Amino acid sequence: MTILCIETSTSVCSAAICKDGEPIKQCINLEGSNHARLLPLYLEELLSFAREQNLSIEAVALSEGPGSYTGLRIGASTAKGLCYGLNVPLIPVPTLEVLCEAAKSAMTNDQSPITNSTLVPMIDARRMEVYTLAEDGKARAVVVENEESLINEQSDKVQCTKEYYYFGDGAEKCSKVFVNPHWHYIPNIVPEARYMGRLIANSRQLTAAEIAYYEPYYLKEFIAAPSHVKGLQ
Repeated sequence: MTILCIETSTSVCSAAICKDGEPIKQCINLEGSNHARLLPLYLEELLSFAREQNLSIEAVALSEGPGSYTGLRIGASTAKGLCYGLNVPLIPVPTLEVLCEAAKSAMTNDQSPITNSTLVPMIDARRMEVYTLAEDGKARAVVVENEESLINEQSDKVQCTKEYYYFGDGAEKCSKVFVNPHWHYIPNIVPEARYMGRLIANSRQLTAAEIAYYEPYYLKEFIAAPSHVKGLQ
């Protein structure tokens, strides 16, 4: 299956073509929030590449969030337009799982132990709050005070025999308050479109969305507060 993948949930913008779970070509920008300008260029390049290679796009995958409200809106509107134009399904993929897949790849390359370890993805949600995964696999927003803030209250607290690896654009600020030697920070891990194909190929839970009614997974409601700047009331 050939899938066009889009990842715009953070300040990183990327798009890729994956075939049977493996990436064939990726375009990525790590330098800031230029999604609205760069994403159309990346998609044009990838679709041109697909035509040259006689590849038929069979689905569009979208990193669905949580993450940046603006980035998610850009990705979702673009993906829905492509699905209508190409007449293919839209497959939402949880962003935190994409982030974990990126960490697994880095840990494999560095020969870090993955078994008997807990991966703790963190997407910045401003101040000391992050989006992360609970132990039941569901996304949640957490205000981080220490390592125990990220452990399910119903489970055992931080286990001395277990190693925790945390990463993502919300992780660096947390490293300043983490003191437990069993918690390890992995720098430079970002969600990339090239990992989405593998997640779709290996999962039975990811299914196509109803394009007309699809909305990104914001996790927290976006609420426009009244301005307190004089003259803007």
